[in-house]
Amino acid sequence: MIQSMTGYGKAVVVFKNKKISAEIKSLNSKQLDLQTRIAPLYREKEMEIRQMITTALERGKVDFSLWIERDEGVDATPVNAALVENYYRQLKSVAAKVGIPEPADWMYTLTRMPDVLTKTEQEVLTEEEWAAARTAVEDAIAALVDFRNQEGAALEKKFAEKIDNIERLLAEIEPYEKGRVEKIRQRIVDGLQQIPGADYDKNRLEQELIYYIEKLDISEEKQRLTNHLKYFRETMKNGHGQGKKLGFIAQEMGREINTTGSKSNQAEMQNIVVQMKDELEQIKEQVLNAL
Repeated sequence: MIQSMTGYGKAVVVFKNKKISAEIKSLNSKQLDLQTRIAPLYREKEMEIRQMITTALERGKVDFSLWIERDEGVDATPVNAALVENYYRQLKSVAAKVGIPEPADWMYTLTRMPDVLTKTEQEVLTEEEWAAARTAVEDAIAALVDFRNQEGAALEKKFAEKIDNIERLLAEIEPYEKGRVEKIRQRIVDGLQQIPGADYDKNRLEQELIYYIEKLDISEEKQRLTNHLKYFRETMKNGHGQGKKLGFIAQEMGREINTTGSKSNQAEMQNIVVQMKDELEQIKEQVLNAL
């Protein structure tokens, strides 16, 4: 089954007074292009997170975020009361000595002094918290993969429809192909007859007609295109990771359709070729999004 490179996943895990959120988005890209934004507490695990994402997603432009939301009451930064009192005494003393007025709003002044509202304890990542955060990361990746599979199923359905259309159009060429040989022959003969006094060797004319018609023969192109259509279907069933191969097959299909068009030499056949090209272009646009 085909997997799309477009996807989105998010997961939230609650750990004590924290809500740990992981979010991951992906778009199509030739290689894996991974950008991460990770909360400082979990930065030491960045390589492990990257490995998890790389293993699961393989390819795509991926944007990953991991952040923490804390209970505001529990997480309030404590006021260093002893330091506030020390600043208050010093400022009062300086004001008296220098003869300047004391601040009108002591709280405003004191709370802006260095380290009064600085959180001094260093937060350490425990094994229990990392296990919770890892679960959030894994769940977000799993949600994105789920999304990719759903998008891939839609892509596969679209591709199958377009391949069927090209196959149907290829079959529609056959009636025109059979009739054009006689039309070409008759056109050449009519042209020769319009030349006054023209004399020609009928055997030589037949040889030249055979050579000319062989140059316009599209049997090989039709056979190769049929094989490419079959190979495209088979490749779709081989699972995800086939996007590049499908792109190469689509290019080969395009070559055969273009050659068929250049050899058509008939308006009805050329109209069918244009329709085939339109169907193929839609495949080429969408195949860029297949993993």
